Amino acid sequence: MPRSLITALIALLLASCVTPTSPDHLDRAARDYVRLQLAIGEKEDGYIDAYYGPGELRAEAKALAARSSLTDLSGQADALEARVYGHRAEEPRRAAFLLAQLTAAQTRLRMLRGEKLRFVDEARGLFGVTPQLKPLSAYDPVLARIERLVPGLGDLATRVDAFQDRFVIPADRLKAVFDSAIAGCRQATIEHIALPPTERFDLSFVTGKSWSGYNYYQGGYHSRIEVNTDLPIRISRAIDLGCHEGYPGHHVLNTLLEEKLVRGRGWTEFSVYPLFSPQSLIAEGSANYGIDLAFPAARKLRYETAVLYPQAGLSTADAARYDALLDAMRELAGARITLAQMLLDGDIGDDEAIRLTRKYQLVSGARARQSISFTKQYRSYVINYGLGRDMIAADVEREDGNAARWQRMEQLLSEPTLPSDLRVR
Repeated sequence: MPRSLITALIALLLASCVTPTSPDHLDRAARDYVRLQLAIGEKEDGYIDAYYGPGELRAEAKALAARSSLTDLSGQADALEARVYGHRAEEPRRAAFLLAQLTAAQTRLRMLRGEKLRFVDEARGLFGVTPQLKPLSAYDPVLARIERLVPGLGDLATRVDAFQDRFVIPADRLKAVFDSAIAGCRQATIEHIALPPTERFDLSFVTGKSWSGYNYYQGGYHSRIEVNTDLPIRISRAIDLGCHEGYPGHHVLNTLLEEKLVRGRGWTEFSVYPLFSPQSLIAEGSANYGIDLAFPAARKLRYETAVLYPQAGLSTADAARYDALLDAMRELAGARITLAQMLLDGDIGDDEAIRLTRKYQLVSGARARQSISFTKQYRSYVINYGLGRDMIAADVEREDGNAARWQRMEQLLSEPTLPSDLRVR
């Protein structure tokens, strides 16, 4: 009998000895879940995105990882899943969250042990959704519309990239522009979502990354937001990153989870955030949709031209055309997922992926290489940006009126929300 099956059977027997109404059963399972996730994080750098729970659990996780192989950890994940499943009636949503996160952990452990998964299978196992992929040719009509927005000679990607480079923020003005952008994102958010009075963030600019921005949540309602300056940063990215990494994006999500669930309900499992899990579809999807919620198109353009363009020393003459171009390019988001599937499943190599990324994402060679670098590092994680945004948008926009949509957004951010909870039909 396989070792993992024996472990799971033992766990079921032990669970049957626990009084079904034991109030601390899921609390104990949650602590074991945190310990297990941290132990997996000891095996894979970057697996844990954030942790701010008890220090003794981190120490126990290090010891657990030191004495356990990946196979051992898989068996422990199976056993923990059996325990949680046996008590799912006590706190259904809490148990459902733990079970979904454990499925992702089991999938990631399979991958760490060398198992090769197809792109859609990996996405389903890690993030709890199955992406519906369109062929790249489905995006050709979008390219044709963009041709009319940026006419001229040469290939479309070169023209679009050159046009966008007219809106680069000078390096010595980056901090001032980003400070104002994040302040605008925060003001738009706190008009609708109450945050702890001590919440805060630190902003820094970094290099040598495959991503454009990152939020490292520190606990205590505190984030460290980093912006990558490897490539020139255009004015549109200030509000995009300010909302995505900050308000109402990652900083607000983590702050609300800490306030409402970790401190408010004692659910320690939310003190750890494993990157490759259904949490990420909610996190990235809500962060991307949060841009539109905080700054609908007309408001965004007004704020940029009135505040950010002058701070950056940029002309506003073509601001409206630039905004229209970016709006059209959003329709190409699904092409990124198709390209990732083709690359990761071995249908195309790096050179072809870069060529097709230039064509269907309308970026320079340098930006295409950065995008491919991200895909190779984070793999099917890329689905969380476009697909996640669309799923969050479909849910929130079922509500009638701006106030109701903000209320629904806050609910999604402060509860144990899974992709399966979203109202997408």
